[in-house]
This record gives sequence, structure tokens and C-alpha cells, in this order.
Amino acid sequence: MPAQPAGAPSLPSLGGKKRSYRERVADALRAALIAGELLPGEVYSAPTLAARFGVSATPVREAMLDLAKEGLVDTMPNKGFRVTEVSEKQLDEYKHIRALIEIPTVVELARTADPVSLEALRPAAREIVQAAAAGDLIAYVEADTRFHLGLLALAGNTHLVEVVGDLRGRSRLYGLTALVKAGRLLASAEEHLELLDALLARDEHAVREVMTRHLGHVRGLWAAQ
Repeated sequence: MPAQPAGAPSLPSLGGKKRSYRERVADALRAALIAGELLPGEVYSAPTLAARFGVSATPVREAMLDLAKEGLVDTMPNKGFRVTEVSEKQLDEYKHIRALIEIPTVVELARTADPVSLEALRPAAREIVQAAAAGDLIAYVEADTRFHLGLLALAGNTHLVEVVGDLRGRSRLYGLTALVKAGRLLASAEEHLELLDALLARDEHAVREVMTRHLGHVRGLWAAQ
């Protein structure tokens, strides 16, 4: 593996989960896509991305093919990969589906979730706040994904988690950079701690209110772009 250039995005830490190098590269590219560092409609070649991440072109090319299967990029013969563009209609549809799935699921967790398991999500919630305060979009997206999918996993439905994970990837969090500059991202980040407190208090009404507000903010992130 070539030495990583100064200032290049780092490959995500695996948190003890053993994954292939190709998967690690895919994770790093996916994070850059979600954070808006790779722009919709733009075409990127494997060698260009490899230089950016300080890796060889082969795992980048393989990882981008994986992302193409997820609908995140389109292959452009003899050119590279184009980041797929998402319409306003699609974003509204994604948000609607997420609301249908996530709000009732998380409200149910106010009755059923083990307090210890809920409290175990607090470090991720704090990481989201810290990343928002620092304007670190990659760290924000990684911690946010870990928190939300970890929370949904407490419902015990693996397929539900996969569906929401796919929706999050396809929609991406547009407009994060603008929200950082406007100082609005931190308020959304702090809702994760508010949600945890409501869950631990078994306050279903508060959980529903926070989840509804939070998903509304997510759509606001997309619209900000």
C-alpha cells in the first residue's frame, strides 16, 4: 500500500470488526459521498481517488463497483465513476419511508429496550455532537450512522436495519457544509442525546416528538443544498 499523502482522508477504523481492505476503501468512499466531499454529477477516476486516499487504484476500482451496486455511483466506461444525483422528489420519498419505519420502531423501544443497551449508545451520541462542533463531517456521518443503526438494531430486526442503512446511503446528507457554516448542525446533533434521555425516561410522547423533529431536520439538511 502506498504511503498516505498529508491531509488525505484516512480509512475508517474498524472498531474490532475484521473487514477486507476493499471493504475499508468502500467505507471511506461511502463516507466521502455521504458527507458531500464527492459531488453529485461529477466523474471521478479510480487513479484520482486512489491518490486522494493514498491507496492503489485496484481496491478503489473494486470498491466503486460495490458502490455502483448500491446505486451511489454510475460507471462511466473509459472515464471512471459518476456520483449519482438525487432529486428532491426522491429525497422526500426517502424521508417519508424513514419516518414510517423509524418513528414507530424507536417509540416502541421506549417500552422494550434495555436501559444498559440504550446507555451504551451515549458515546456515539457524544461523538456526533463533538464532530458537529468541530465541523468534522466524516466523523459526524460515521458516528451518526453508528448511532441510528445501533439504536434500530435494538428492535431485533436485521432486515429493518439494512433497509434504513440503504436509505441513508442513497439519500446522503446533502448540505452539511452549509449547515456547519451557519452553525445549525450542532442543534441537530444534540437531538441524539435528547432522544436517548427520552428513551431512558420511557417517555413515548417525547421520543415521538424528538424523532419527528430530527427527521425533519434531516430533510432540511438535504434541502439546504
